[in-house]
Amino acid sequence: MQKIFRKYTILIITSAIFILLIFNSFLTSYLVKAQKRETFLTKINQIIATQEQTSSELDTLNHDMGEEYLTYAKSIAYTIKNAPHLLAIEDELQSMKTLYHIDEINITNAEGVIEYSSTPEYIGMDFHDNAQTAKFLEILDGNEDAYVIESAQQHYFTRKVMQYVGVARLDEKGIIQIGITPTHLFAAQRESFYSNILSALTTDVDEEFFAIDCNTNMVLGHSTTDEDLTFAHAVPVSILKECDEGKVITTDDRRVLFVVSCLSDNVLVCAALPVNRLTETFWLTMLPTFLCLILVELIIIVLLNYLVNRLVVQGIHNILFNLSKITNGNLEATVDVGGNPEFEELSQGINTMVESILHTSDRITKIIKMSDIPLAAFEYQNQNDHLFVTSGLRKMLNFSHEEMQKFFADPAHFYQRIQLLMKEPVHGEKDTYKIAEGKYVRIHLSLEPSGYLGVITDATKDMSEKERMLYENVHDQLTGLYRYQYFKEQCTRLLTNMHPGKLCACVMLDLDSFKQINDTYGHDIGDKYLQHFASIMQKMPEKKCIVARRSGDEFCMFTYYYSDRDSIRKMVQSFFTLLEETPFVFPDGTLRPICASGGFAWTAHSDMDIDVLLKNADEALYESKRNHKGIFMEYHA
Repeated sequence: MQKIFRKYTILIITSAIFILLIFNSFLTSYLVKAQKRETFLTKINQIIATQEQTSSELDTLNHDMGEEYLTYAKSIAYTIKNAPHLLAIEDELQSMKTLYHIDEINITNAEGVIEYSSTPEYIGMDFHDNAQTAKFLEILDGNEDAYVIESAQQHYFTRKVMQYVGVARLDEKGIIQIGITPTHLFAAQRESFYSNILSALTTDVDEEFFAIDCNTNMVLGHSTTDEDLTFAHAVPVSILKECDEGKVITTDDRRVLFVVSCLSDNVLVCAALPVNRLTETFWLTMLPTFLCLILVELIIIVLLNYLVNRLVVQGIHNILFNLSKITNGNLEATVDVGGNPEFEELSQGINTMVESILHTSDRITKIIKMSDIPLAAFEYQNQNDHLFVTSGLRKMLNFSHEEMQKFFADPAHFYQRIQLLMKEPVHGEKDTYKIAEGKYVRIHLSLEPSGYLGVITDATKDMSEKERMLYENVHDQLTGLYRYQYFKEQCTRLLTNMHPGKLCACVMLDLDSFKQINDTYGHDIGDKYLQHFASIMQKMPEKKCIVARRSGDEFCMFTYYYSDRDSIRKMVQSFFTLLEETPFVFPDGTLRPICASGGFAWTAHSDMDIDVLLKNADEALYESKRNHKGIFMEYHA
């Protein structure tokens, strides 16, 4: 035995060390790459942070310039208010332009049409004609303090990069707009190019950092000045985008690189290193580990040989001798092996195990009573007409003390009661039964020629979780309304089972100007806006209406069991009336009702395709939005 033990011990340890070396090689390779990836990402983040800081400074400069020119625009407004006759003087606007060091002055009437301009070809242009100038029209709806500061962008007409600031006229309703060529901003932008940042970056041997514009595939800069070593032009941008977690790639010129990339504002910042550099690091790390494992194997083999001879072999022989007595049927025999604490503990465990075999039924009962597991068991044997139940069964099945006493006196009555519980399993579940509201159990019954036995477990938690998941599957998470697919299934069911002579209708709803609310107040307020609208929909009569969220700011209702079309129209009108009576509170404290457009289509045919009915309602909705938002219209074929 000693020789066999030694042989297999050496084989197992050698195999374990070999496997450990393989595992360690994979782990070391991963860690080398991970460490290099983290190093690259740290430097890349420094590059991006530097660029973002520069961009932030540019934003500050842009904001300061806007505030400065806002003052100029208001000054011109006050000048014209006090001396409106200046507008009739041909060269006066040119003088103001020179005085304030600006490039353009445009003055509109109350309709947003330019009446006066330092650029004559602009006279007659309508601010409504394009999106760039249309944003200034909100000044016409505001008070005298209304203003708009536009960021620098290309002029829609001249394609020249300009920054415009607009204020309200003080002499009459209109807009005063001034334009500036932001030369100071352009000068600061030239200082923010990636080439300046990368050229100042400190790199290790053979490392390269570079930045590529994803729109133009143009290299914005790289950290090396040696064109023979640069990798920036050797790898397609499409492949570089896949290197955000670090990736080994082969370039067109057969170089194998480890590349890490990070996308920021459509600029791909990358770091590259030849793989042979990582390989050198890998072997420098693995060699000490390999030598240590060989030394450990030799030490373990020597020690195990000593321990097996002195402490294990003799003890095992003693245990086997005593176990042979037990296996031959002598359950009164005991195992008593000394020599070390482990063998003494093993002897005690074997003796305890034999004792537990003699008292299996008593031990099972004690374990169930002592545990907190929601488990109960029962057993009936025909030969002694005795019903055995664990203490937790009464509470789990909601039986009273009096009922339990009757069951013990008449076990057949208990069996009938269990069979009665098992007649109505929960729909879609196997062996699961409802005991009371919010309480479920699983009953497993096994019939034997000598009687029966069963196990009962508490399934309340599992069923509650399934009910929660079912609710989430059919309800929209944000609004609590039905999901669109489930809504269509319910509509189809109601439509198919519709009584003769009854009508039903689909109502499609779309929130007006919801994007403007998101842009003005943020998506959190936009979500509350949607939730408020959903809460109003939920106030519709449940017995005649189901509501759902279709997507985004689109909602739908299905009304059914109406006797005539006028009743449907009144129902839809009542919903729009409820919208007017239930305003939404905006962050600034103002109360405004939710504005929505609607369209509905009705049918009296139970075989009507729900998709067709929804499509008809959609067409009515689009018609209402084209004619006048905030109303509902009926579909007419």
